[in-house]
Order: sequence, then structure tokens, then C-alpha cells
Amino acid sequence: MSTTAWLFFLPACFAINLAPGPNNLLSINVAARHGFTTAFLGGSGRLLAFAAMIVLAATGLAVVLHASEWFFLTIKLAGAAYLIWLAIQLWRSDAPAIDTTHAESASLARIARQEFLVAAGNPKAILVFTAFLPQFVDIATPMLPQFAALGASFLVLECVAIALYSWAGMHLGKWLVRARVRRWFNRCCGAFLAAIGVSFLLVRRT
Repeated sequence: MSTTAWLFFLPACFAINLAPGPNNLLSINVAARHGFTTAFLGGSGRLLAFAAMIVLAATGLAVVLHASEWFFLTIKLAGAAYLIWLAIQLWRSDAPAIDTTHAESASLARIARQEFLVAAGNPKAILVFTAFLPQFVDIATPMLPQFAALGASFLVLECVAIALYSWAGMHLGKWLVRARVRRWFNRCCGAFLAAIGVSFLLVRRT
């Protein structure tokens, strides 16, 4: 992979990182309810899922996905079901009061697990690693080091995206002191997550 290809990759990749997908929406919701640090550290769950996808893509997952309609369909259905379930939980939330003095009281393990499952069940994310990243790989040179460089760049930019969305969610917190506002905030997040979950079903293999 040439330096020129890598420089073209960075802005295109960052645009993908900043897209308002389900994980970024989850970061906003968590930060608004529990603070920046909890949302940012909880984002480690998605980083783990993305790192695993990069490894799988580098070792041939793209071939499996293109060859197996059932495998791809299973991933789509599981991802859609989990997002819709998460959306229902947000919609039915009783909107507990936000106590900024105990912003770290939320379980980081639970939030990280949510981030991991949302990312792992996102077929659009899988397609990024099996269709987008390979576009910047030079097949005439060893591929694993190139995937490593591209993957590391993606994860660094994803950390920046997590920070930006967590920061945005944190500043929303001051508007959520009223239970009614918090309830509608959760319902809006839930509705968007449900819509994204349904959209997963429309994703096709390339």
C-alpha cells in the first residue's frame, strides 16, 4: 500500500467513523445519562468487535461472506433483532434521574458488552471491512501488514469518533434534568435504533 493510497483512505475512513450509526447513537445516549468517561470507556466494546472483524477480513472472511448467503443472512437477522430489542428497552425506560455526581455508577462491563454486540451484529460494519478496506490493499505486496496498518488507522479514528459523540452526549445531559425530556430522549434514540435495525434487513452482499 502506497502512502498516497493511505492518505486517500484516512478521510474516507473518518467519514465512515463519524456516520451516525447505532454505536455512535449508543454513545450519545450513554454519555447523556452517565457521563463522558463511561461512554468513552464503554466504546472499547465496539473497538474489540471491529478489531476481530479486521482480523477475520484479513484472513478470508470476505470469501466466506460472498460464498454463504445463509451466513450473511444470519448475521443480519441477529444484528437487527438485537438492535430492535435494545430500542424497546430504551422506549420502555422509566427515565431515571441523572445524578452527575455518580456518573460512573453505570456498569462499564454492561455498556461495553452492548457496544460489542451492536457492532458485531452490524452487517454494514462487516461490509466495511470485507469490501471497503481491501480497496486500498496492493495485492502485489504482502497483504497482512497492509491490513494491519489500515485496521490500526480505522481503530484510532474510531476512538476519535467515540470521543466526539460522547462529548456531544455529555452536553445533552444538562437538558435532561426533567423526566419528561429524558423519556422522550430515550424514545427518540430507541426509535432511531429500531429504524437502523430494520435497515439492516435491507443490506445486501456486494
